Formats: sequence, structure tokens, C-alpha cells
Amino acid sequence: MKYFIKRAGFMALTLFAVCALTFFLMNVIPGGTANLVLKHTFVGLEESVTEEQLNQISDRYDLDDPLYLQFFRWIKEAVFKGDIGTSYVFKKPVLYLLALRLPATIQLALVSMLIAILAGVSLGIYSALRENKISDHILRIVTLFGVSMPGFWVALLLILIFSLKLKLVPVTGYGSLENLFLPAAALSLHSIAAVMRVTRTSMLETLGQEYIRFAKAKGLPLWKIVSRHALKNAMLPVITVIGFQMGSLLGGAVVIEKIFAWPGIGSLLVDSISARDLPVVQGCVLAIVTMFLFVHFLVDMLYTHLDPRIRYG
Repeated sequence: MKYFIKRAGFMALTLFAVCALTFFLMNVIPGGTANLVLKHTFVGLEESVTEEQLNQISDRYDLDDPLYLQFFRWIKEAVFKGDIGTSYVFKKPVLYLLALRLPATIQLALVSMLIAILAGVSLGIYSALRENKISDHILRIVTLFGVSMPGFWVALLLILIFSLKLKLVPVTGYGSLENLFLPAAALSLHSIAAVMRVTRTSMLETLGQEYIRFAKAKGLPLWKIVSRHALKNAMLPVITVIGFQMGSLLGGAVVIEKIFAWPGIGSLLVDSISARDLPVVQGCVLAIVTMFLFVHFLVDMLYTHLDPRIRYG
């Protein structure tokens, strides 16, 4: 419980710091918040904005108050009322917009992470068992390319091959497995490479331990040595990178969602930045950071079960 409270406290402190930084940065953008509200409320009015109109908007939203007072008012509304603002563009509560987009982002991230875990762990184990063989060298080279290639380039390459050339799957869309294939493949490639590299390194270190050599001397089959003895002890660093990659997938799918017109939080964030819809931008950043921190919090809790030294250290 002490460890749980400590990690939860760090998570809350980090979330508060990110909220403060995002709020102050978004509210010092040139142009003024009152101007933005008028622009989105009356299209074309920005050419003839009067001082009286700006004063009315400032009075309505208390924009003349110091930023720190506006921030703590925003925090109060968010914590006690669950209100993080209303979109200037859509005229809807930000939480409503996030609730519409969040399932698509979670679906894409979970499928991508499942692919990364299955492929990355399997290939990492195989590469470790075939150390310094031709297949091991090939996998390491492929992994290097997977880590190095930017996501948008992979996405465009997949579109060119599977959609334009082979015509197997559509480029954009949402709601079917065909629509999910390309964005999940593009998003999972980097994670596959990262998980595979860590799995290979950890497995090689574990396979060199004395108890593994003793198990081989006893005549245990290789599959039993790997599955019952080596894999469990090699999983701690693998879980670390899986947790990090899962958080990155939840928050880092911005470019992929935009390329494939995937209706998630990432594409909403890009559109809101383009439209300078400040409440939605703040809400998207808050949601992404919360998901990232929550995943890492779960990983920290899982550590305590895999390695009791963390719990009692």
C-alpha cells in the first residue's frame, strides 16, 4: 500500500504539472483568447472586431483575470464538476468530444500492441536461440530498420503496396478489420522492433545463467527450459518496454490517425491545433498524458508481483 500511494502521488503530481504547462502555453498564443472565441462564434468577424465585443467576451469568460486564477478555476471545474471546457468550433463539451474519439484510439493502440507483443516476443526468443546464426543476423538488421524508419513513411509505404498496388484493403475508413489493418500495421512496426530487441537481449542474459545450464544438464527439453525457466525471469525488462510502447501508442498515434483518417484523439488534436480550438487541445493533451501515466502506473504495480525486491526495497 505504501508503494501504491507513493506511485499514485507521483502520477498526480506529474498530471498537475502537465496540465499547468499546457494551460499556460495555450493561453499565451498570439491573438488572444477573446479574439479566438469571437472568430469561431462569428465566422468572418475577425476583420471588424470592436473593443466592446472583446470586452463582452472577456467579461463572460473572466479572461481579464490573471492566468494563474484562470488555471485554478479550470482545475476546480475539472476536478469537482468534470468540466474541462467547451469547444469553440463544435460548441460541444470537450469531454463529449473525447468520449466519441477515445474508443477508436484505444482500439487501434490495443490491436497494435497485441501484434507487437506476439511478434516481438516470439522473434526475440527465436533470435536468442539462434544467436550468431544467419537468421539471427537477418532479424537484427530488420529490427534496426524497424526502429529507424519513421511512422509516416511506413504508413505511406503500406498504402502504396497493399492499397494502391495489390488493392487488398482500403486506405481510409473505420469500423471493420480491413480498415484496421493498415493503421495497426504501421503503428506496431516500431514497437515490434523495440520489443524484439529487448526480448533477445534479456533472453541471452538469462540463458547464460547457472540454473539454465543445470536444467540443460538434467536433460530437460529446450521448449520446457525456455517456457518454464528462462522466459519468466527474462520478462521484467520486456514488460518495461511493453509498458513504454503502450503509452506511446496511446498518445503517439497522431500522425498515423491523420494519414488514415482514423477518428481518434490524435486526429482530433491535429484538427484542433489547426483551428486553434484551445479547450479541445488542452483536453486532448490531458487525455493522452493521463493514459500514458496510467499505463506506466499499471506496469509499476505489475513489477511488485514479478520482483518482490521492488515492493520491499
